[in-house]
Amino acid sequence: MTHKPIKQAVLIVALANFLYFFIEFFGALNIHSVSLFADSIDFLEDSSVNFLIFFAIGWSVASRSRVGMILASFIIIPGLTTLWTVYHQITGGQPPKPTDMSLIGFGALVVNSCCALLLAKYRHHDISIIRAAFLSARNDVAANIAIILTGMVTAIYPSIWPDVVVGLGIAMMNVDAAKEVYQVAKKEKINAKP
Repeated sequence: MTHKPIKQAVLIVALANFLYFFIEFFGALNIHSVSLFADSIDFLEDSSVNFLIFFAIGWSVASRSRVGMILASFIIIPGLTTLWTVYHQITGGQPPKPTDMSLIGFGALVVNSCCALLLAKYRHHDISIIRAAFLSARNDVAANIAIILTGMVTAIYPSIWPDVVVGLGIAMMNVDAAKEVYQVAKKEKINAKP
């Protein structure tokens, strides 16, 4: 299988994730939403992974795995900043604007659904990090549905807690995704050894 269609697909996914990161990040700051903030970090993480795949797909397995392990380490750092937003929300925050929250979450759902569909045909490729990228996009759809529902719940029962709980859940998914990227890269490195 030629790498050109895969490179095109992951580049589109990387750019879509990178652009929506800014929309969701500034939206989260504007309406004070922990869950949108955590999900924006996930968009940044996904764009990083797909940019890595785009640039490293022609590299040796050993080089690709080293970069993957380094990337996984860096991915954890912004994910931990979600804890800072949780702290500020608990110590004096207000419930996020529910309509804005659900609309931004719906936009994220559209982006992640399209990315998952685009990557689905390559999920069994011999470069295992591509499968990780597909699984990440697919799992993000569930997080986006949770954000939309959180907005609806907040509209009925104005409280910071639904947003905080979903935000912490997404942060845990981000850390788990970073761990998965690291393990995939490590496995490729072991398999590359003669």
